[in-house]
Amino acid sequence: MTTTTTIARLARTALAGMLALTALGAAAQAPFPTQKPITLVVPFAPGGGNDILARLIAPKMGQALGQTIVIENKPGAGGNLGADYVAHAAPDGYTLVIASSQVTMNPFLGIKVPFRIEADFEPVGRIASVPIMLVANNQQPFRTLQDFIEYSRANPGKLSYSSPGNGTPQHLAGEVFAKLNKTELLHVPYRGTGPSITDLMGGQVQLSFATFASAIEYVRAGRLRALGIAGTRRTPLMPDLPTFAEAGIKGYDAELWYSLLAPAKTPRPVIDRINAAMLAALKSPEVSAQMARQGFEPQASSPAELKAQLGKDMARWQRLIQENGIKVGL
Repeated sequence: MTTTTTIARLARTALAGMLALTALGAAAQAPFPTQKPITLVVPFAPGGGNDILARLIAPKMGQALGQTIVIENKPGAGGNLGADYVAHAAPDGYTLVIASSQVTMNPFLGIKVPFRIEADFEPVGRIASVPIMLVANNQQPFRTLQDFIEYSRANPGKLSYSSPGNGTPQHLAGEVFAKLNKTELLHVPYRGTGPSITDLMGGQVQLSFATFASAIEYVRAGRLRALGIAGTRRTPLMPDLPTFAEAGIKGYDAELWYSLLAPAKTPRPVIDRINAAMLAALKSPEVSAQMARQGFEPQASSPAELKAQLGKDMARWQRLIQENGIKVGL
């Protein structure tokens, strides 16, 4: 092989290497979100409020961002498994989690939480809230909320209620009610709302504190009996359904809200871009109508407003949990 040929080959190799490096550099600097699809983690099994809401907003958010959003269910540990996965993901905006207000409760419940919500996540924005309602299977002797309150007080420990898992807002709704009503309820945790509701209809448990979104279709079909709203106000979708406060349980508020979180240190321009896409999705008439049918109330916010909400609710739940001596450690 001649010296000229060798030099030419080396030159071609060097040029190919430079082109490859240039391509890699261009990819690394490509503006968000052009590199790959975005993964939106739902930290519960399909069928629950997180899952329903994620699938409502993801398509419109994807349109606004010009990128596909893939829903990935990662249930376990009362939502902590999926949230922890996102906390340790690359802070580039391509991995998000739809988190419920339970993230403000878990640190005070004796649950092993593998992350710190204020340190390991960047708030993107609040999305919506949904009432938690008490539903019963149709074989129970109580037909109204007042009947249930009196029955549970007279029969401590004889009623069981299901929830999507230990430490979820639905679980805490039952624990707080039992404390305020001076009774006992047996908690039966499941891996997600779907199996929790299925066993309720099958009679394995008598009650469930469930999101309006996950239970309303079974109530409308006559397969479950709605008793009351575990919040401070009635829902316009079932205006005749009373709140626990109206039935005499004062200071009881277990409203459930949802937000988007990204890994800590995700760049601010990326956070703002995702927030803008979320706001666009929530303003869509199609999404608004679908959310209303499912019982969700849109409550969009900025990242700063969500950060303030997280701090406020953490302080409230810490006080409430400590005052009532509630522990649900795993």
